[in-house]
Amino acid sequence: MKIAIIGAGNVASVLGRLMRLNNLTIVQVASRNIHHAKVLADELGATFTDFNGLLDVTADVYVIALADAAIAECFPFLKSNNKIVVHTAGSISKDILQSVSSNYGVLYPLQTLIKEMPKIPPIPFLIDGNNEDTIELITTLAKQLSHNVQVSNDQSRMKIHLAAVMVNNFTNHLYAMAEDFCNKEKLDFNMLKPLISETASRISASSPSNLQTGPAIRNDIQTIDKHLSLLMDYPQIKAIYLKLTDSIINFNNKE
Repeated sequence: MKIAIIGAGNVASVLGRLMRLNNLTIVQVASRNIHHAKVLADELGATFTDFNGLLDVTADVYVIALADAAIAECFPFLKSNNKIVVHTAGSISKDILQSVSSNYGVLYPLQTLIKEMPKIPPIPFLIDGNNEDTIELITTLAKQLSHNVQVSNDQSRMKIHLAAVMVNNFTNHLYAMAEDFCNKEKLDFNMLKPLISETASRISASSPSNLQTGPAIRNDIQTIDKHLSLLMDYPQIKAIYLKLTDSIINFNNKE
């Protein structure tokens, strides 16, 4: 299977490497920035161009790995001759591609990806297509990249994307706030990293609902009040602490 990658950022870079590792041929990398396209293309053994250049029409699948707001920018360049075109976005309908090809779909990697990562982590894929033949081919492609592939329509994919924001982006923001608090209070944030790793690892064997610990679930008002008194100079953290404490109490008392 021959692949053309549209984009040269984090998702494009990691997916390109993963495809090469699984013996797929990358024939072309195209990007708005031709220098970025060349860097990734040289790594993947492909040709390169920007959106003013010529599309390699020998590819079987064209993978658009651009930021959500930039997906449509490549449409004038992407004359696929009705080859399969997919995007990699979690929150964008597959039908955004209906003007580009009669065969289109989604190849959404449900993972946080940065081009600097030294090792590619396991990546579940949610895929979709506008017809059965397209779904079948995208499934074949995805299964060469992952053991965890599911067909997911636009609505279901949007919902899992929302859940992904909660477990990834929101939790990372809490890490950032905790690190900032530690730095300002002259505490060593590194002391918390084993706790972060252990908490994350536990959900592989049990439901998060069964793993909740801390003063809120214990209804430990005395400890909560002590924490709040320490946050007098941190109103943003205090507000989030109160919201999450209230959420934990209500969630666990919902029945």
